[in-house]
Amino acid sequence: MKKIKFLILLILAACSKPQQAEEHTPQKDYFIVGYVAGWKNWKANQIPAEKLTHINYAFANVKDGLVQHIDGRQERDSLNFIELQKLKSVNPDLKILVSIGGWTHSKGFSEAVSTPEGIKKLTKSGIEFLKKYNLDGLDYDWEYPGLPGDNNPYQKADKENFIAMVKSFREALDSLGQITGKTYLSTIASGGFRSYQEANDLGKAQEYLDFINIMAYDFYTAGDRLTGHHANLFPNGAKGRSAQTAVEEHLEFGVPAEKLVLGVPFYGRMWKKVPGKDGGLFQVGEFEKGLPYHQIYALSLNSNYTRFWDEKAKAPYLYSAKDSTWITYEDPESLKAKMEFIRSSNLAGAMFWEMTEDNTGTLLKAVFEGLNPNSQKP
Repeated sequence: MKKIKFLILLILAACSKPQQAEEHTPQKDYFIVGYVAGWKNWKANQIPAEKLTHINYAFANVKDGLVQHIDGRQERDSLNFIELQKLKSVNPDLKILVSIGGWTHSKGFSEAVSTPEGIKKLTKSGIEFLKKYNLDGLDYDWEYPGLPGDNNPYQKADKENFIAMVKSFREALDSLGQITGKTYLSTIASGGFRSYQEANDLGKAQEYLDFINIMAYDFYTAGDRLTGHHANLFPNGAKGRSAQTAVEEHLEFGVPAEKLVLGVPFYGRMWKKVPGKDGGLFQVGEFEKGLPYHQIYALSLNSNYTRFWDEKAKAPYLYSAKDSTWITYEDPESLKAKMEFIRSSNLAGAMFWEMTEDNTGTLLKAVFEGLNPNSQKP
């Protein structure tokens, strides 16, 4: 009888171990990188710092070979950096970076880094900017090396010069860290399309970067007569673009998964004069405008609009038969799928543009809970 009881206890103990191990397995710390636009109206108390690991302040300019404030914005930027520093009382681990460039302010990059002397000059100015505002790192949003972007000057040599630039910044940040005792971050925003990879060498550039934020959105934009998802997780449609494809291309060109942060949009896009077939998806229409998520959410509550779900793409869209209006956007269901993709793909985390585009807090909540599922447990 004692032998039987002993065997039962052994069986019970063996069955309980996997469950205990699972409960005590450390959860990976994922990055949640939020862009904050310097020209928009916000205060520190409107930013849920406890749900963020990094803030990228947009933007600084590259002008006359220097990292500097966008014309007329120095005073406002200075006040904004003071506001952002307040968030460290809520989240002491929060990292605050300045993003240099962006779609509109990347025109000076190519010339600035065209010579070793120019790279040195740009690097020095970037470090001075960082020191002035007590920042934790620099984010380079050159859109794009080797490509025109917003009708920007570019050249084939951008490929090597871009690598030389990030190497120079990495070395300068490390040297500064030896003096201050801090570890400084060096990151980029990368294009979510194949020609960006082909024009660059991210496999080499990533050696000097802490992580890379993939702009995996804007797949369909103002230039498209056909409606389509602008941030779908999986491919569906003539373009074949998707967040998954963007990640796979980064991996193919030599960036390790643990350095990839998947970007998601907190905004959508609207087309007018769209026929109702398939709820307006992949139909000819006229691009109308971009919309922040909180406006799209309000429209979704309007009885004129019907929400559709593309199971293949894992993406929602809205259609109004009354107004022949079609909207592509991100919502909690699509973000849940993307956060599961990030976790299963061993990526570093998620990035989003932009904080004020969702004043409901719904999308950031979905990102945070999707990357930290245990946070929802009592």
